[in-house]
Amino acid sequence: MSALDRLAATIAARKGADPGTSWTAKLLAKGPEKCAEKFGEEAVEAIVEAVKGDRDRLTAEAADVLYHLLVMLAARDVTLTDVLAELERREGTSGIAEKASRG
Repeated sequence: MSALDRLAATIAARKGADPGTSWTAKLLAKGPEKCAEKFGEEAVEAIVEAVKGDRDRLTAEAADVLYHLLVMLAARDVTLTDVLAELERREGTSGIAEKASRG
């Protein structure tokens, strides 16, 4: 099991937990919209670090992005397994062709 799998499992386990004892539970309790907003904030921070060229800060922000992406997905009952299955479905398909298929 990868670190990403373990993180996704931990996030799933925090759904419905006491928001006073878990940052993840606190985010989830605020609803999917707040989770999406937080993901967006973290994505922007990662973009800033990518533009600056600070490898260490980009690495840290990328970890934050992955965490908040998983929280946002959990808020909408989408699992990491669902996302990985979609990636597998797309495997071997040209990015240009895949994009065109979405209209």
